[in-house]
Amino acid sequence: MGNYTLGRLETAPVSEHRELVSTPVWRALETLGLADVVGVVQIDPEHSDTAATQEAYGLDAETLVNCVVVTGKREGETRTAACLIPAHTRADINGIVKRRLDVRKASFMPREAAVEETGMEFGGITPIGLPQGWPIFVDGRIRATPLVIIGSGIRKSKLLVPGDLFAGLPGAEIIDDLGREIPA
Repeated sequence: MGNYTLGRLETAPVSEHRELVSTPVWRALETLGLADVVGVVQIDPEHSDTAATQEAYGLDAETLVNCVVVTGKREGETRTAACLIPAHTRADINGIVKRRLDVRKASFMPREAAVEETGMEFGGITPIGLPQGWPIFVDGRIRATPLVIIGSGIRKSKLLVPGDLFAGLPGAEIIDDLGREIPA
């Protein structure tokens, strides 16, 4: 468990390398009993961005997943959600996400705010360990992918996670076609 190989990456269970995840990620994995299920691998922080990760480690595009934080307001109340989408897509922020959040306008949370509110590094934000109460919208294709790579809360490592695990995260909602294909 937690020992996975994807491309040129080989992981060990997070329980063996707590130093390779942010504090919120570690706490969530421990609380959920997943520290032995989720794999972690150290990477060069210069290769943390999605395209660089794919190229540097020989990964298939379908295995790369991005987590974006989206926010909007309704009657003075700020509403925030994390969107987990395949890396070859873009979150449907102005359609699906806006409706699910029930806000007039949805947009990416500013970088500084996302880092402060999640306790994670920009470029490493992950759905595991997000603030309590935030919904996590998960593109349905991810659930069907046997193993995906996502951030670990820090830029110097990545998590390898069975795709179906995300459906069991607190606040998770599976949404078909949350991510829209990026035009070529």
